[in-house]
Amino acid sequence: MKIVCDSHIPYLVEAVQNAWPHVQICPMKPEEIDAFSVRDADVLVVRTRTQVNEALLAGSKVRLVCTATIGYDHIDTAYCEAHGIRWVSCPGCNAHAVCDYIEEALDETFSNDIKQSQTIGIVGVGHVGSLVAKMAERKGYRVVLNDPPKGIGESLDFIAQNCDIISFHVPLKETTRHLCDEAFLTKCKPDALIINAARGGVVDEQALLQSGHPFIIDTWENEPVIDHQVLANALRASFHIAGYSVEGKRNATQKCLDEIATFGCLTPVLLPSFPAQGDTAPGWLERVTSVLKRHPEQFEQLRKQYPLR
Repeated sequence: MKIVCDSHIPYLVEAVQNAWPHVQICPMKPEEIDAFSVRDADVLVVRTRTQVNEALLAGSKVRLVCTATIGYDHIDTAYCEAHGIRWVSCPGCNAHAVCDYIEEALDETFSNDIKQSQTIGIVGVGHVGSLVAKMAERKGYRVVLNDPPKGIGESLDFIAQNCDIISFHVPLKETTRHLCDEAFLTKCKPDALIINAARGGVVDEQALLQSGHPFIIDTWENEPVIDHQVLANALRASFHIAGYSVEGKRNATQKCLDEIATFGCLTPVLLPSFPAQGDTAPGWLERVTSVLKRHPEQFEQLRKQYPLR
């Protein structure tokens, strides 16, 4: 069996080589993963930087695609399903990390006495949104939920009109693209804080910029080539690392290993715990923001080199 994988997925190569020495694994930079490199692979393991579609997979041996991410809008799922290619993502793998990011963002923005008077609207109450709701309640915020597909909470209009903070935690689909647009922002309280740590494209960045609302942003439209004016006006900004924790990365890699083991009838592998390396001292998001604002052209490099929290 041959596996082609994104070289930036931690712990994967070592785990495969140690547990399954007869399996060939070929780590590659995302930009190196192309139709030629995957043509004789049985398994493909990617992140969001690889577009998995007909152009990549047509004529290949690939029958399992794993993405070590929550989101999967970079995978043409219809093509995979029509051609007998199993695909899997890792929902919830980094939910705690994203929740920690939102908590840090709020702690850096609001003092404890102000929190008691703030209402936070959470749009999307899945793995991440539900954790954010519990965290916000614990810290004294009033919480309003919105998740129509799950039959949960209030309308978007209610969120816009009644919330001081609005945090988005939905996947990127046609129905959620620019969910936060000019019409939505016009209905919001004038000083409502907008947070996007979900997916780039859920928020219309140009509408957000023109609205004058304060905002915190981790996931961007057109990343890694981000809008410098949007960055300059962000209250806090980061390079798509809200979910970058040791726990989150381990969980995603473990899920991929589980799927590969099942696919190849291999002995299951259990990853050990790994120590955190990154900056978690109070104010860490402000420090990340400062680095990105100084070097916006290094977005992708900063993301790749970010020490896991």
